[in-house]
Amino acid sequence: MNTMRNPAPPLSFWPRLAAAALPVLATWGAASLGTPSGMAWYQALDKPAFTPPGWVFGPAWTVLYAIMIYVAWRLLGLAPSRGRSRALVIFYVQLVLNAGWSFAFFFAQSPIAGLVVIAALTACVLAAIVAFWKIDRVSGMLFIPYALWLFFAGAINLGVVILN
Repeated sequence: MNTMRNPAPPLSFWPRLAAAALPVLATWGAASLGTPSGMAWYQALDKPAFTPPGWVFGPAWTVLYAIMIYVAWRLLGLAPSRGRSRALVIFYVQLVLNAGWSFAFFFAQSPIAGLVVIAALTACVLAAIVAFWKIDRVSGMLFIPYALWLFFAGAINLGVVILN
């Protein structure tokens, strides 16, 4: 006798969109809360010459958070499986690290702590790409720009550590 229950079907469109968007929007909000308190401090820091103007960060993160919502929406639409569960755990861990960077760097005003968090976040996003690729290549590909942005942001963070 099979004692395993049938897995629940994937969520329908609107519940899936809410389940995808709410954690990402909460992360965005949390990251935004950690940032303003450190902006004056950040402006006074020496930064690498390749640091873009401040106005670039808002649109870049808006696009990246939109990608995260879409990726979560896609993953939540897949049939439940071990691979999907693993991918979603990695996805949610990267959200926690994402918000944590703003608190480490801006709120705590610690470029070194920020560097540690962004290194962990980048590793997590690379693991996410691999996990997503195995179950949904589009999601894996969509996280590549995020990883590239994190390498760039990590280089800026490292530059701030070195210059200050």
